[in-house]
Amino acid sequence: MKNLTQFSKSNLSNTLGNTLVSSKTVAAAASVVTLLSLTACQQTPDYSYLTGETMGTSYHISYQLPKDADEAAIQASIDKRLQQINNSMSTYQDDSTISKFNRLAKDTPITIDADFSHVLAVSRQVYELSNGAFDPTVMPLVETWGFGSTMTVERLQSPPSAFEIAQAKALVDFKGVLQNGNAIQKTKPGIGLDFSAVAKGYGVDVIANVLKDDYKIRNYMVEIGGEVATSGASNQQQPWQIAIDAPIEGSTVTERQIIATIRQPKNMGNRMHLATSGNYRNSIIFDNKHYSHTIDPTTGEPIVGGAPSVTVAAESVALADAWATALTAMPYQKALAVAQQNNVAALFIILADGVQASTINSDPSVNANAVKDWQVVETSTMKSLRADKKS
Repeated sequence: MKNLTQFSKSNLSNTLGNTLVSSKTVAAAASVVTLLSLTACQQTPDYSYLTGETMGTSYHISYQLPKDADEAAIQASIDKRLQQINNSMSTYQDDSTISKFNRLAKDTPITIDADFSHVLAVSRQVYELSNGAFDPTVMPLVETWGFGSTMTVERLQSPPSAFEIAQAKALVDFKGVLQNGNAIQKTKPGIGLDFSAVAKGYGVDVIANVLKDDYKIRNYMVEIGGEVATSGASNQQQPWQIAIDAPIEGSTVTERQIIATIRQPKNMGNRMHLATSGNYRNSIIFDNKHYSHTIDPTTGEPIVGGAPSVTVAAESVALADAWATALTAMPYQKALAVAQQNNVAALFIILADGVQASTINSDPSVNANAVKDWQVVETSTMKSLRADKKS
């Protein structure tokens, strides 16, 4: 998943103007590119397709090419902006602004750029409204539980002590990151930021801005790691539709089953910004409890009873990305209540009544009839958004 714990790639295909988005998984990365490349060949001549690497994953763009436009120049502009974002917020680059901040001593300011400042502001907004469920300083807890790169049942058999958890929680302190204009500093040593849960969404927003502001492109679909922005019409001259599949662990591209669709609504300026978060591919059943990879920053422990998949629509993909992660980092009933209270357009995929988490990945009959074993729950805001499109 995206950090709050860990992020990876999503499964996405663009077929006849529809986009298939599932929760994050590294395993399907190759098939993502294959499907999109195949369908790109089927597109009408005035629609173009671009792909490239960024943020540890890949981007995919389908757009109506303006007359006399230089496609190579468009991609160069996109890659330049994405590199600027990586230089600012990539924890994999030692010389990025965020990496430098994470190494700083307390009370030592560092200058941040406009991209960093925007993502920090979105993070603070969702942090406050989610009562701390979204927290970009959560990594010490993730590492303490041993979920940083791999997840094993052995760690749940011998979990960290209350003292170890308390030590890690002391470093999870987003309020300890202070901003003064274009500078930030930390109030205690050891605090670090990780924007994995929002940076990909922001990257999608940035690409969309390059297309519409710099090249006056109005019809497009942009995706990075499962986060999506659409505008105008698809190559079929229809509003874009996002199809969300059932969260079946181990499913392949050909086995995926669509469980809901979200049509680009007219009342959002003929645009749509979506993010899907899920931890069903990074979960373990131990003592008849389903533990996700996601750590709840407020408790310091892995989520039990969280929704396997959450899709959010918002005014920007960055905001949708952060909210999808926040709602994944809560038990389902709490997440639904928080989303309703904040008028978040959220779609939850949860187990149907009578289906047990312990059988969903082990009973062949359950996997063979996956859609019937899941149910879709929407907030009132999402219901309104989807009013003209049945799932």
